[in-house]
Amino acid sequence: MKKLMTLAFMAIALTANAQEKTTIEVPQWVKNIKFSGYGMLQYQGTDQEGAESNTFNLRLARFILDGKIGDFDWRAQIQGTNAKGPAEPTIQLVDLYAEWRKYPEFKVRAGQFKRAFTYENPTHPITQGWRAYADVINNLSGFGDRTGEKSSGGRDIGVQISGDLFPNAYGRRLLHYQVGVYNGEGINSKDKDNKKDIIGGFWVMPIKGLRIGAFGWTGTRGEMSSTYHYLEEFLDENNEIKTRLKSQSMTVQSARKNRYAISAEYSQDEYMFRAEYLHSQGWGSNLNFGDKADGWYVFGIVPVIKGKLQAKARYQCYRPDKSWNSETIVADDGASYTYGGAKTSYEVGLNYFFTKNLEMHLEYARINDRKLEKHNYNLVDLELDFRF
Repeated sequence: MKKLMTLAFMAIALTANAQEKTTIEVPQWVKNIKFSGYGMLQYQGTDQEGAESNTFNLRLARFILDGKIGDFDWRAQIQGTNAKGPAEPTIQLVDLYAEWRKYPEFKVRAGQFKRAFTYENPTHPITQGWRAYADVINNLSGFGDRTGEKSSGGRDIGVQISGDLFPNAYGRRLLHYQVGVYNGEGINSKDKDNKKDIIGGFWVMPIKGLRIGAFGWTGTRGEMSSTYHYLEEFLDENNEIKTRLKSQSMTVQSARKNRYAISAEYSQDEYMFRAEYLHSQGWGSNLNFGDKADGWYVFGIVPVIKGKLQAKARYQCYRPDKSWNSETIVADDGASYTYGGAKTSYEVGLNYFFTKNLEMHLEYARINDRKLEKHNYNLVDLELDFRF
């Protein structure tokens, strides 16, 4: 019996020793890592003349790692989309940055992240609540930019400082500022002309839920491929003067971008109203559009059944050459090119929430595009969006 007890105590001691040796202390920064993501599934149909469509689409998928190391927050985000079509999907790194956040009055962010321009640009694609960002945001805020920059989701590589100042008696801060220095080339791209973009903005928050602000942007794109369409005179076989349509392609070095935006938003208790006006000076990737463009949008989203159903309406307009009507160049042989002309959309829809992580968006749009021969067409969009 004594021998048996001795063996039992030895076994217990060995087991305890083995457990002690295999214990691993996980660092706090590892414990702070959070994995999340979301997907956006889409159906869209349109009766645009010559470009009718009726299709399902994988609009967007993103996978996100967030973490914290001391006074620094960091994020890495990968995106997959069907932007180039089913046979050529796009997978790319969209966010990679760290931000020092010790003081709310002064924060420093470095890496690849959203440009400090407009309210809509940094809005989450699902929270934004529409079939797409407004046309003026897509063209003048670094998405599929007017300069022909690759789709960058409003992002660039650089350094930004920001902060919130002047807390009131309730702790709500009354002034926000942000200023960033960027390459000016979009995501995953080095600076091609060694000239930086400077973008800044501020807003005041006089009452809870309301912010009124302005933004400015000056900089260049290192290399911009541009086209120009024009009529050329020539002598035909009968020595008669004729005209033909010609296209000239060129590369513009250090294409200038000077932009500003004026913004207002109210968001409180599931009510959201936002309006923004953007203006751009500087040549785009189509020289026929001139060196000025502008646009605006205004929308409202209101609860019908709190926490379950929302109704929404949006009006938006984008003018690629800051004019309402288009112009057409026509050659003697009938060849033609149309440029300019405003694109205006009137949109209504519903957002339904199955749970806080699963929602459906339905939208109808009546679109007037003045560069088309038949200006008006209809569009229907249905999306199922989820988060994890």
